[in-house]
Amino acid sequence: MPANRTFTNPLVEQRADPWVYKHTDGWYYFTASVPEYDRIEVRGSRTLEGLAEAQPVVAWRKYASGSLSANIWAPEIHYIAGKWYIYFAAAHTTETNEGLFDHRMYVLENESVNPLEGDWVEKGQVKTAWESFALDATTFQHKGVLYYVWAQKDPGIEGNSNLYISEMSNPWTLRGKQTMISTPEHPWEIIGFKVNEGAAVLKRNGRIFISFSASATDHNYCMGLLEADEDGDLLDAASWTKHPEPVFHTTEENGQYGPGHNSFTVDEEGRDVIVYHARNYKEITGDPLYDPNRHTRVQHFRWNENGTPDFEVPVKDNRR
Repeated sequence: MPANRTFTNPLVEQRADPWVYKHTDGWYYFTASVPEYDRIEVRGSRTLEGLAEAQPVVAWRKYASGSLSANIWAPEIHYIAGKWYIYFAAAHTTETNEGLFDHRMYVLENESVNPLEGDWVEKGQVKTAWESFALDATTFQHKGVLYYVWAQKDPGIEGNSNLYISEMSNPWTLRGKQTMISTPEHPWEIIGFKVNEGAAVLKRNGRIFISFSASATDHNYCMGLLEADEDGDLLDAASWTKHPEPVFHTTEENGQYGPGHNSFTVDEEGRDVIVYHARNYKEITGDPLYDPNRHTRVQHFRWNENGTPDFEVPVKDNRR
């Protein structure tokens, strides 16, 4: 039986856009979008499986009005230079304009040793080249440089969002040029909406991989993959290659629909794990964004002989 059968799935029900960070203390810290889109929760556990029952701590709640008052989406927790940071997107209304929400990207900071304790302080909006729909930020460090990767609407490009990369001068400020590294172009990226979003970074085998999600958030949602040489100029779009086919997608025979918006971690033995959300049914009533049943799932993944990750397919649910 494959190793990925050892996890109980779904791991956490009704938690979309899941992010798991394993800290140097061995603890796993988890955050994700809640169905109400009104708050940011963090939970911690000594084991991955323990996150299912861990008590959530509310790190931050939305405002009653203003730019931080609606659709709190896709938080990620990171540990940078001795402090904790949560990156998230927020809007001032749930209404859309020509199909686009009005999200911007924000950062919280916590100086506590334990992110389940202490105070989360607002560091403000991460400003980019445009004031436009922006979300799903992640960060990673490489050769002493802190990078920021995010999804945003370029007013000059048709579609909802492209992927961009920039250096950071600190965990809430971009510096220098901002480079587009992916735009929706393949058929699997443009179903329902032209979307590239939900980036997550994986470094291995002399390469930097960025997974991302594409298309509408129903059963068409799927994952793509970018890669660059670790010695290349990461701010040069030519350094990045997109795999032509999705690397993780709906698998009807396993009852898994719309897998995506993932993160990466390792299990207690150090084996690679992909964390993602998916539904266990295809037909959705109304807007899929307001269907609460995108559940957090986890499974092991392997590496191909050519050095690329092999996520295989989303496994069947086995939670009774």
